[in-house]
Amino acid sequence: MILMASGRTDIVAFYSKWFMKRIEEGFIDVRNPFNPKLVSRISFDDVDLIMFCTKNPIPILKDLDKIKKPILFHITLTPYKKDIEPNVPPKGHIIEAIKKVSEIVGIDNVVVRYDPIFINDTYTLDYHKKAFEKMCVLLNGYINQIIVSFIDDYKNVRNNMKTLKCKPFTEEIYREIGMSFSKSASEHNMTVQTCFEQRNLTEFGFIKRDCLPKELAYIMTGKKFKEQTARKEKKCHCVAMADIGVYNSCRHFCKYCYANYDEKKVAENYRNHDQNSSLLVGHLEEDDIIKKRKK
Repeated sequence: MILMASGRTDIVAFYSKWFMKRIEEGFIDVRNPFNPKLVSRISFDDVDLIMFCTKNPIPILKDLDKIKKPILFHITLTPYKKDIEPNVPPKGHIIEAIKKVSEIVGIDNVVVRYDPIFINDTYTLDYHKKAFEKMCVLLNGYINQIIVSFIDDYKNVRNNMKTLKCKPFTEEIYREIGMSFSKSASEHNMTVQTCFEQRNLTEFGFIKRDCLPKELAYIMTGKKFKEQTARKEKKCHCVAMADIGVYNSCRHFCKYCYANYDEKKVAENYRNHDQNSSLLVGHLEEDDIIKKRKK
């Protein structure tokens, strides 16, 4: 089993102590987001690989040596300021943390996500080209893979459109991004690819690869995994993962986030977090149905 921590919230940034407590206890409980009374219990004995997705790896750095499982990091690093990412630490601090992660888990096991890209009067095409080049310069020798995606029409994006002020993408913008990003990545010993996008930019030098392909999962674990069935029709071939996060619980409050859409609910969920609970938010209740997650 591959554990994803998490596509629904930033567990590393805000809930690392809870996660390490769960490793110590040996299991973790996850409510089904569509059927809250159904709880999936995951034993760490059944976990073959942990994939951390975060904007801030700093809180877990000191504990990585305690995790006796293969680790893959996807670290999002974007050039936006506090108007867009209110609670993300200074980017220089994140750069240094990425370097430390790379030194601990290995260059092949840390991926940077420049994700998502949007264009407005502040964050122009030229701004992104310069920011991407600078990122490649600073991380040369520490990462070899970058994943890019473009902003999507999520509820939270629509709610924050007055702040985002996104301009539509044109073929000229795609071409400029494709050519510039490919050149910067190549010159600094990196590959660049899109993530689950209609425009994959391969004609400009982007490689075609999934975020977590079956081949990499096999290399890291020695086991074969099935694809995520929910996304097959959309041509996403990443392996199936067990996400242990909770929507509306990330305190970065990024204006483009797909996992947050109710800031009052985020505050409520954070208040209901107990690092001693087996659940990320709240506690088990008497009428919960607990089922052991199959491998």
